[in-house]
Amino acid sequence: MQTSRLFEIIYLLLNKDRVTARELAERFGVSTRTIYRDIDTISLAGIPVYTEKGKGGGISLLPDFVLNKSILSEEEQSEILASLQGLTQIQSADADHVLQKLSTVFNKTAVKWLEVDFSDWSFHRQDIWGGFKSAILQMRIVEFDYYSSYSEKTRRRVEPIQLWFKSRAWYLKAYDLTKRDIRLFRLSRVQNMNVTDKTFAERNLLMEETISSPSTKQKPDVTLRLRIKSEMAHRVLDEFASVVEKQEADGSYIVSLCWPEDHWVYGTILSFGEYIEVLGPKHIREIIRDKAKKIYEQYS
Repeated sequence: MQTSRLFEIIYLLLNKDRVTARELAERFGVSTRTIYRDIDTISLAGIPVYTEKGKGGGISLLPDFVLNKSILSEEEQSEILASLQGLTQIQSADADHVLQKLSTVFNKTAVKWLEVDFSDWSFHRQDIWGGFKSAILQMRIVEFDYYSSYSEKTRRRVEPIQLWFKSRAWYLKAYDLTKRDIRLFRLSRVQNMNVTDKTFAERNLLMEETISSPSTKQKPDVTLRLRIKSEMAHRVLDEFASVVEKQEADGSYIVSLCWPEDHWVYGTILSFGEYIEVLGPKHIREIIRDKAKKIYEQYS
């Protein structure tokens, strides 16, 4: 508490020519004697604070003083501002407010070293993202419609815990009150969200429980071996760089990976069009062949 009060006193003195001990005592709810002890502590830290007695007197800082190496080194100041500037990129209004304050206090301009945009190119879900953020901070129960990977629509009632960004997508980690388990929900599949007025208490054992997918029909993993033509090199480097087995003489990539077998896998393979071939396993080749045939027939 004292450390926080000391920094706030310094900040007040930086923004005012003079303030009395009585004004500071009333502001912080302490005695004037405590304020004078704080001033002594600040002075011992190397900050040029001084007091004047009598009418018109008070506590002041030297006019040209800025909060610099007397408390934090130049490198430490820059690191603090850089870290806060990074936080503003995930839309933290509080971080932006603190960044502006500390930039003034340190007499520095924060270098905009980072630019992050988590939004999709096609649409924005800031209403969903912001709603869940508020619900997490206020510990409020949220209700919403959710579409599983099998396009099944269910109404969910959850205690939101955390927002996750994983593999180019936002997810909500929450305690599902119906399933009585921790689940992950992809934000793009959330519809008709409602942050209720009902609050919940923190569950101490939540972080130790196993996180489950909202779908209970997930098939076992399947090991895929794919040949992807050089025309799709950009997607190979974006999505499969760590699992490239080799590159053939014609520029094609041989990729080996393990995925849970579901409709998303089939759709991902088909999204490569004629530039991909499933080398194995055999049943996946047959599934892709049958789906491609149906697509052909639809356009015939």
